Amino acid sequence: MTISNNQIILANRPVGMPDGDTFKFTNSNLNSLNEGQILIKTLYISVDPYMRGRLADTKSYIEPFKVNEVIQGGVVGEVIESTSDQYNEGDIVIGMYGWQEYFIANENEVRKIDPSLAPITTHLGILGMTGLTAYFGLLKIGQPKKGDTVVVSGAAGAVGSAVGQIAKLHGARVVGIAGSDEKITFLKDELHFDEAINYRTTTDIDRDLKVACPNGVDVYFDNVGGSISDAVFAQLNRQARIPVCGAISAYNLEKPDIGPRVQSMLIKNSVLMQGFTVGDYSNEFKEASIQLAQWLQEDKLKYRETIVEGFDQIPTAFLHLFEGKNVGKLLVKVAVPSSESIS
Repeated sequence: MTISNNQIILANRPVGMPDGDTFKFTNSNLNSLNEGQILIKTLYISVDPYMRGRLADTKSYIEPFKVNEVIQGGVVGEVIESTSDQYNEGDIVIGMYGWQEYFIANENEVRKIDPSLAPITTHLGILGMTGLTAYFGLLKIGQPKKGDTVVVSGAAGAVGSAVGQIAKLHGARVVGIAGSDEKITFLKDELHFDEAINYRTTTDIDRDLKVACPNGVDVYFDNVGGSISDAVFAQLNRQARIPVCGAISAYNLEKPDIGPRVQSMLIKNSVLMQGFTVGDYSNEFKEASIQLAQWLQEDKLKYRETIVEGFDQIPTAFLHLFEGKNVGKLLVKVAVPSSESIS
């Protein structure tokens, strides 16, 4: 059986915001399977802010994407052919095989998931990398205590929305910062954040933060950097903790991001500010995954997904991350499982 495989490759490294010249659609035929391999049909593709850093040829915690090669990222797919005794046709799997409609994987390159436990998309979001990022960043670095005030920027995104809910489960007062009235409503009405600030419409974010955080800020989960973080820094209490998860405000800048110097603030208030990636805690993934799944099953964690349909829409969906168009986890739906197909 010959399968024509549509793929998206990195055509050029962008300067500033990626555009139409950054990505290229291509097509190739897949080879036959060797022993111990499986052929996977892509169902859902995850697009994430960290992928912007991999478009640049710079030193980081993960190697950059290679020009003229397929963009890599998290994918949930269905096994449609197998020469492995570990996988059968119809199995749903998750792996890092990227922006393509099909993929041949060795049996140890993917992991089987159980669709009966939770929707398969949750393994790319609340039960996947984004949920784990929220869990470890908040609990290992932020260490919220009952009565603490926790501020979350990018609060309506996949990570931020999970952070706020986990902080509430630990007895904290939670204030979210987001960029639309729809997101503010989502945070307050569905996720039960104590307060939420729309940074796009506020005329004085410093004043609004003081009102929302009358006792100052004990934990600031930073997803955005930039002027929003500058405003939160001014409200930090002594021995506050700052897990630095992202700096999306600076990802597409063409010049270095220059802002207030933070050293004096850190010293004066004995503040801990620590960057991290989820891989720092890989040896604890199993324990955290069990806890996240339990909270989800007990309806203590809620999630929202923004799903864009169509393989050809992947680059557009990726750019939506930097335009603030998504609420919760942003995914691209490429195909449906065979069990859902109309015969």
